[in-house]
Amino acid sequence: MVHKKAIAYSVSFAAFLGPFTQTVYVPILPELQDTLATSQLLINASISVFTFIIAFMQILYGPLTDTWGRKKVLLPGIALYVGASIGCFYADHIASLLFFRVFQAVGIATGSVVAVTVIGDLFQGEERLKAMGTFQMLVALGPVIGPVAGGFIAGQLDYHYVFLALAIAGGLIGTLNWALLRETKPAGPARRIDMAEYARIARDRQGLTIGILGFVQFYIYYNFLVYLPVILDQGYTLSVAQKGLMFLPLSVALVLGSFLSSRVQKRLSTESLLVITALLCAIDVVAFLVTATHSLTLLIATTFLFGLLLGLSLPAQTALLTRVFVTHRATAVGLYNFFRFMGMASGPFLGALLFGLGGLTLLFSIAALLFLLIALLTRRNLMPARPH
Repeated sequence: MVHKKAIAYSVSFAAFLGPFTQTVYVPILPELQDTLATSQLLINASISVFTFIIAFMQILYGPLTDTWGRKKVLLPGIALYVGASIGCFYADHIASLLFFRVFQAVGIATGSVVAVTVIGDLFQGEERLKAMGTFQMLVALGPVIGPVAGGFIAGQLDYHYVFLALAIAGGLIGTLNWALLRETKPAGPARRIDMAEYARIARDRQGLTIGILGFVQFYIYYNFLVYLPVILDQGYTLSVAQKGLMFLPLSVALVLGSFLSSRVQKRLSTESLLVITALLCAIDVVAFLVTATHSLTLLIATTFLFGLLLGLSLPAQTALLTRVFVTHRATAVGLYNFFRFMGMASGPFLGALLFGLGGLTLLFSIAALLFLLIALLTRRNLMPARPH
């Protein structure tokens, strides 16, 4: 019998590929634009389209995973992703690149839904929290590691090989899941695909609150990723390599927070942890705004703290979600992932609008306010009522 932890890692690697593929060729966007003789708008659209497609496919894959089964959804999705990545490798026009990017997203969108659902199927209690920590760590690291890996591959070979590397990675992860993953869908009569279940989950206070929390966190997380280089350019004289290293504290903190989440929840309830981390994030964002352009040490410290708080919170969200929605676990995860990916997609766009209107002050002031509001909403909707 395959060890449950091995299965958890194999499906988590499939989930990692989504956000990793989303940002892997960010460092080579100018070269890609020149080679394909296209506009900056269209080349940037190849990233935005990928993100929006992943977000919307969550809505479809949730019910499909509940109805057809976990393995039957994941493996064809990875196969489609591999084929589309090879298509991107050979793309010689922006239209063909956009076409294959769409199918990359359609394929790999299965990863996150299936990973959380399988972990919810296999684990209970503290074990589930630890496995969710592994999953969230990999998903959160994807957009940070992506540009580093993409820049290295393109620098050593050619930008085309970034897409070939994605195809190879997808093939390896697909093979791993084919070998390790067994069907974990609970036994029972097959249910028909019920899209109306999304409405029922959205009307549930817990389901809706966790979804909004995921949106806010990833909206602000992606603003950190996009505007950290802007802050470094404005206030400091750093080389490209040094600026890249400034993302390291965020990455390390995410890993550490995800690792510690299950241990913290031995002392705090899951609901309390979500409220406290959201409130502390609001305070940290204000501290980041006030100090980031004046002290590199404080910039690193506040960025590290943000990553740590995010790492602590994310496993608790998915653990709570899979605990509350047992019979429609994948559908609930699909809706939650839709919120999260919409936060990823909205962050750079809304952030650019706010930055244009009021610079970093307006951008991160609203981010702090959003964290404060979601902390209050989470406390109201998730914390049990006190007896009178």
